[in-house]
Amino acid sequence: QVQLVESGGGLVQPGGSLRLSCAVSGSIFSITAVAWYRQAPGKQRELVASIVSDGSKHYRDSVKDRFTISRDNAGNTLYLQADSLKPEDTAVYYCNAFVGQLNMNYWGKGTLVTVSS
Repeated sequence: QVQLVESGGGLVQPGGSLRLSCAVSGSIFSITAVAWYRQAPGKQRELVASIVSDGSKHYRDSVKDRFTISRDNAGNTLYLQADSLKPEDTAVYYCNAFVGQLNMNYWGKGTLVTVSS
């Protein structure tokens, strides 16, 4: 079992920054990949950024050069640094952990990011 708890969301003006955090607990050693997803009102959930098993990082095109995904050495916390935020970044942001051995995804409850003037 893996538990995920997001924090750091809020209201920010266009061009501003936020740092989202995800506290990871449970069977951390079993996690194959971690990621941030987001879901805007009326839209499907989409992958924002991920760190896969070889340590490589991947971003969706719309956030490249603006968002940075990282995790601490112990794997206890996952971060998403979001800079130069745009109104279209408004969404609930979810932390995700994938356990390859079980083919299971674990999700946090999400944190709301609102970009508005």
